[in-house]
Amino acid sequence: MIDLRSDTVTKPTLEMRKAAYDAEVGDDVYREDKTVLKLEETAAELLGKESALFVTSGTQGNQIAVLTHCRPGDEIILESESHIFYYESGAVAALAGVQTRTIQGKRGMMEPYDVEAAIRGEDQHFPETGLICLENTHNRAGGAVIPSANMKAIYEIASKYSVPVHLDGARLFNAAASKQSSIQSFTKYTDTVQVCLSKGLGAPIGSILAGPKPFIERARKWRKRLGGGLRQVGIIAAPGLVALTQMTDRLIEDHIHAKLLAENLHEMNGIQVVNQVETNIVVIDVKGLGLTAEEYISLLKEKGILAVTFGPSLVRFVTHFDVTEEDLLHTVKLMRTIN
Repeated sequence: MIDLRSDTVTKPTLEMRKAAYDAEVGDDVYREDKTVLKLEETAAELLGKESALFVTSGTQGNQIAVLTHCRPGDEIILESESHIFYYESGAVAALAGVQTRTIQGKRGMMEPYDVEAAIRGEDQHFPETGLICLENTHNRAGGAVIPSANMKAIYEIASKYSVPVHLDGARLFNAAASKQSSIQSFTKYTDTVQVCLSKGLGAPIGSILAGPKPFIERARKWRKRLGGGLRQVGIIAAPGLVALTQMTDRLIEDHIHAKLLAENLHEMNGIQVVNQVETNIVVIDVKGLGLTAEEYISLLKEKGILAVTFGPSLVRFVTHFDVTEEDLLHTVKLMRTIN
């Protein structure tokens, strides 16, 4: 099978497996796991934040951020198709007791004017704006990179109203690679940031939540409340350290592969590439073939290709380091037989 469902399907590299085997471990709840401590220190420095916390997943990192920033009854501002709103099972309501105020963005990017207009004034009828959440890259916008200039404008507005900004940066290293810029050119316009180690970076598990030291100390308690206080966790932190220090530079290869796939699909009758391919995600519309996304995915699977639905007639492909150029050209060849 050629698996293009997500960059979460990658298998750990040999170096990651060796790192897990050799990891120096200890009880992380007691802060005695030296591998976790090294990962957190490395991540904090790389992201330009004072402190960092190793968490089990990007969703857990985002939810801990909301829980730590907000109080029950607060409102958070976020883009209408953001991961926190769209794909996290209503957790901000179920866990933090906050409500969402969504803003329709353009390719995942909220207009600063709209964000400022959504911040609540002092009125007993209104919830307090507790947090503004950004996402970069933006998954449902087809891996779009949110420009740092847009982040800066929103961050300055948030600061004016004393509202913190959290960045769901699950694929933030893809954004940095796409723009050939440093990761801190994005993170400096955030109070807190979550980055995923198990997507394009290829680690088998884990994410990082980073921010000011007092915030991370409070976040650590929320992690414990959510059952995320682990023991000899260096075994899974070690592959994350490899991911963070050795896998970021190769992300541009995934972007090149995604553009190669998109270029070939542009020429295919009945298929339309609907996103501007900046990173490692390609979204196509198959309604020109007279098929639904589900029907098309079933036909792909019969030919040994895995993808996911992204709407009634939309299909998403994600490139990653386990997929070669030859795999993609073979995928295109097989897709040409579907009509």
